[in-house]
Amino acid sequence: MVEGNSYDVVIIGAGPAGLGAALYAGRALLKTLIIDKMGPGGQLALAYDVDNYLGFEKGITGVELTEKMSDHAQRFGAEMKIETVNDIFTNGERKKIVTRKGEYEAPVVMIASGASHRQLGVPGEEELAGSGVSYCATCDGAFFREKKLVIVGGGDSALTEALFLTRFASHVELIHRRKGFRGRPVNVENARKNNKIDFTLDSVVEKIEGVKKVDAVSVRNVISGHTSRIDCDGVFISIGHDPNTDYLTNSLSGYAGRTVPVDMNMETDIKGLYAVGDVRIGSYQQVATAVADGVIAAMHAEKTYF
Repeated sequence: MVEGNSYDVVIIGAGPAGLGAALYAGRALLKTLIIDKMGPGGQLALAYDVDNYLGFEKGITGVELTEKMSDHAQRFGAEMKIETVNDIFTNGERKKIVTRKGEYEAPVVMIASGASHRQLGVPGEEELAGSGVSYCATCDGAFFREKKLVIVGGGDSALTEALFLTRFASHVELIHRRKGFRGRPVNVENARKNNKIDFTLDSVVEKIEGVKKVDAVSVRNVISGHTSRIDCDGVFISIGHDPNTDYLTNSLSGYAGRTVPVDMNMETDIKGLYAVGDVRIGSYQQVATAVADGVIAAMHAEKTYF
């Protein structure tokens, strides 16, 4: 191992959780490395407006908030490398992180690689992301006051987000590919009782329409094959998340493709290995809670291992 590749803390992922951890580790004078395959931000960098992060009362774009967080962490000495992590090896006191470019070691490693929203994969989805297509009702619902909205999904997240959106929208159309729901009965009942919510069941979205913003969705009934158009001002897609843990293929293969279990300090069952943000079980998938996860992990690691 080259001496220059030895650190106190290595953080995999430069989203809010990883940057929060890096800030506190740096302030504790720990030699800290952040590795991310794309650069700072994660899902946050894709957010057009962030209106629910404390201290920015007029809102801020995801890119701007990302830059501020990254600059803040690096101001206290955190080093940033743009590399793809292939695996983590946890045998021994010092853990080894293998990337496509080299190897790094540290007694403390934090998995902060986040999660990716599942997409519909239909025309218009990618083109109108941030211009009416959203994956987070809590983040973006307030931008659609008195608007007509569509939400796609049939689980608890879709049902509860549909209910949340009724606080702002004039009408919410919930589209689900089946007649039955995967969500809890109480959530189904509450959604059915809400007079702002209507249901288009046994149906799938074929296309999201619009030029500069969402105008409508094209929907196909999976039983009859009939296609119809639903006019709307926004589409919220709530069909789940996939944790970005596919790279954990060797000594952490039990975590590969799964959210990672942690204790109240964000530590896994392997000493010195933490998981923070959207990648951990139980995450609320919000910027504020992701930062908090990183802070908790860094403070616990500094107190426990240094």
